Amino acid sequence: MSLEAIQTITESEQGARQRLQAAAEEAKKIVAEAERTGQAKVAQARAGAEAEAKAMMKQAEERAAQQEAAVMEEVEQSCQAMRQAAQGRLPAAVELIVRRVGNV
Repeated sequence: MSLEAIQTITESEQGARQRLQAAAEEAKKIVAEAERTGQAKVAQARAGAEAEAKAMMKQAEERAAQQEAAVMEEVEQSCQAMRQAAQGRLPAAVELIVRRVGNV
């Protein structure tokens, strides 16, 4: 082999090594960028899910408050009906007590 051929082979090998090194560095950059993008998407999805959960919780609390108000109104009406019924029976109860006390 001539010196020129050896030099050409050496240069080709060195060029190949440089291209391999450049390709490896580029691959590392691509992987790092993909990881950053993936992490950003995960963070964005997490934030969206948290916001959605918060909104759902607020809606549930509002519905619960509405149901509580409806139940409280129903209970108040029931109590009022019981009071009125008791008031209606009060004269008869007083009369019964007076008669029994008078018989003692």
